[in-house]
Amino acid sequence: MKVLVFDMDGTLGDLYGVDGWLEDLRAERTRPYAEARPLVDMDELRNILVQLQHRGYRVVITSWLAKEASKAYDDAVRQVKLAWLNLWRFPYDEIHLVKYGTTKADCTRRHGKEQTLFDDNEKIRKGWHLGNAIDASDMMDYLRGLVA
Repeated sequence: MKVLVFDMDGTLGDLYGVDGWLEDLRAERTRPYAEARPLVDMDELRNILVQLQHRGYRVVITSWLAKEASKAYDDAVRQVKLAWLNLWRFPYDEIHLVKYGTTKADCTRRHGKEQTLFDDNEKIRKGWHLGNAIDASDMMDYLRGLVA
């Protein structure tokens, strides 16, 4: 099975472009997650992913929650992230919204080594050992190549 694994913050959504994002996260406010604008054309991305799903690809979201957060804030962030994905009609098959620092590969290891991770964090990409790891800035070109 071919698996495409997407980070959210800094990859799909511009969390870090929301004014006051860090202060809000530290104060356990979900506003930046809700207000983050997409970093790519979500209509194009959705169309590509649906084509790939029809070709047998599995689309997975694996995204960290806020650092040093309470359980209540983790729960609130999960709800806001799900709402964001629904708002932008992101066609995922599986989702993992996990504690900050969780090894992302642990969430999808059962799918084997034919996986591609899209993430803005270089350290996470370098630690990925289940296939390809693509920088978020190269994501759309890579995906366009899969459907060409």
